[in-house]
Amino acid sequence: MRQEERVVEALREALGPDLVAAYLYGSAVSGGLRPHSDVDVFAVTGAATTHDQRARLVGGLMELSGQGAAHGQERPVELTLVQLTAVRPWRFPPVREFQYGEWLRDAYERGETPSPEVDEDLALLVTMVRQRGVALFGPPATELLEPVPEADVRRATTAGIPELLAELETDTRNVVLTLARVWATLATGEILSKDAAADWALARLPEEERDVLTHARAVYLGGTEESWTALRPLLRRQAQVLVDAARAVPDVSGSSRNREARPPGRV
Repeated sequence: MRQEERVVEALREALGPDLVAAYLYGSAVSGGLRPHSDVDVFAVTGAATTHDQRARLVGGLMELSGQGAAHGQERPVELTLVQLTAVRPWRFPPVREFQYGEWLRDAYERGETPSPEVDEDLALLVTMVRQRGVALFGPPATELLEPVPEADVRRATTAGIPELLAELETDTRNVVLTLARVWATLATGEILSKDAAADWALARLPEEERDVLTHARAVYLGGTEESWTALRPLLRRQAQVLVDAARAVPDVSGSSRNREARPPGRV
């Protein structure tokens, strides 16, 4: 049984008949899994979850995700669960019912159980799932989930920038690649894979500002080891170039986006 199928099994065991749908999205369906890719699953439930259901989900996913998997190392799983009424009809910001990710494993091992909370990122996830999600259980995503207005996609995209910059030193590869995707999303209206977004951004960056993003892309694709020592002096400045470029993209919701966006002053 494939890993994503075991995730669906864990969902069904925890939620029973309340499980409405589950979708595989992200790298697995957008160019293929990379060496550092998670298995991304977006799931929909028809009812609010109980604490016991969420705790059961945590336990089930810990056994099949990442280095702590019960049967040997597996890819990390990132699971996002929403209640259908939280996203249909669509409103912003929506509430996330549950999330699992390996970055939270320490908290899970201490016995913590995630609770429902507002999550602006759901605007991006719903859009990604509608665009390329593959149904593992339930109807096609375009039949179940409503389109997210472009203005909400933009709001969600920019809202995460301060948190990304705060994690630049501790999660460098993911932060740099995500900043490139932020810029690409705002400029094109499409949510690209991390390596595709890096390619898009690198084609628009001046040569002297490409080192950090080039290295992040190479690590993501498995072409080099993840070491940032040599690039550390450039890290903050080149990350800020990506942020400035993203923030310089005009808000043109409802019309064509500027697909040739450049960093201000760096044409």
